[in-house]
Parts: sequence; structure tokens; C-alpha cells
Amino acid sequence: MSLDSLVQQNKPELSMLEQTLGYRFTDLRLLQRALVHTSYAFENSFSGEDNETLEFLGDAVLDLVVGAALIHRFPAMREGELTRLRAALVNETHLATMARNVDLGRFLSLGKGEDASNGRNKSSILSCAYEAVVGAIFEDGGYATVRDFVLRFFVPAFDERRDDLLIADAKSRLQETLQEQFNEAPSYRLDLEEGPSHQRIFTVSVIFRESILGSGSASSKKEAEQRAAAATLAEYDQMIARL
Repeated sequence: MSLDSLVQQNKPELSMLEQTLGYRFTDLRLLQRALVHTSYAFENSFSGEDNETLEFLGDAVLDLVVGAALIHRFPAMREGELTRLRAALVNETHLATMARNVDLGRFLSLGKGEDASNGRNKSSILSCAYEAVVGAIFEDGGYATVRDFVLRFFVPAFDERRDDLLIADAKSRLQETLQEQFNEAPSYRLDLEEGPSHQRIFTVSVIFRESILGSGSASSKKEAEQRAAAATLAEYDQMIARL
């Protein structure tokens, strides 16, 4: 079977996917190729017609488009923070989530063994296929078109991922900030532990120079400390004025 015959066979499904993606291809073979996993290509002698090259291209396109969008969305963010945020948006886990949101696994061409082993729901396969679709849109419609496509799906996740990263990295960033400003590090105090043993809630405060700078609550002490640090950073300007 050739790629052209696969396109003819799958035209109704490809059209359905185009509607979900919000983009109609000029060359439908590009979309079909983006959906051909190496296992299917091997079993059907598709020489050089799997989605790996488009995946490579899509990976580069995502880095560029998402990176440029983050700079404009968060102009005051440092390079290291931008890098971590972009990585959180284009990593395997998030890309697989994006793929599941458009039911991409349903449209994949997989080898028999991969299909039988739940390949349509594997994050590694879904994330690569999503990158390949991005690469296919770039090849078919150019940069402006793929930029609009990527931003339509990714921008809603910008603030959520940023908040997740800020909380996860809050303790180290707060320590760096206070060390730089005052050459001292904060400490953390457990103020409250409540709830049944299987649903404990911990409340922690950030202590600096005998003052409480912020508090946070969570189901673990470590996360409560991160949330307390994040709350402190959110009020950092007011905190500096009090010290």
C-alpha cells in the first residue's frame, strides 16, 4: 500500500481530524504521513514515509512558536524561567494531553503489535504524532499558519503551567532572592496539621527575621512550604517595604 492509497482509504477520518484541528490541508498526504507510526511503516514497507521527519520538524516549530509567544506574554520573565516554562509546555506529558484533547490516537496508523498493546494511548506515541501534525501544518501552510494553530491550542495553558512552575520552584527562587538582597535565607514553620491520617492538611509559614512573610496549605509539608514561598513571592514588593 502506498501513502496515496492510504489517503484515499482514510479520507473520511482525515476530514474529521481536519475539522477538529481547525485546519484544512492543501496536501492531505502530509496529514496522513504525520499519522503513520514507524511500526506501521515497517509492516507495510513504507520506505521513508513514516512521521519521524515531520516530528523532528514539528519539535523545532513548537520551540520557536511557543518561545516567541512566551516572551511576549511574560516580558519580565527571566531566560531560565522562560526555558523551564517552554519545556513544561512542549514535553511529552503535555503534548500527549494535547493529542488526547483532539482524540489523535484514533486516527493513527499503527503496526498490529503496537495497536494491540494500547499504542493509541501511549504518551510517547501521541506526543510524537502531535509534533508531526505541527510539522505537517508548517510544511503545508507556512509559519504564520502553524503559529496561529499552535497558539490557539497552547495559549490557554500558559498561565496554568506558569503557576505550576512558580509553585514547584518557589522555595529555591525565594531563597535566591533573599540571599541576594539580605544575605540570609528564610526558614519554614509548621503551624497546623489537621484532618484524618489519610487526608492530612499541613499549614506552613515562611519565617524571615522573626516575621511571617507568607503561609500555604497542602496535603504534604513540602508542597505547603512551596505554596508558602509562592505566596511570599507574590507579595514580594510589599514584603521588601516592611523589612
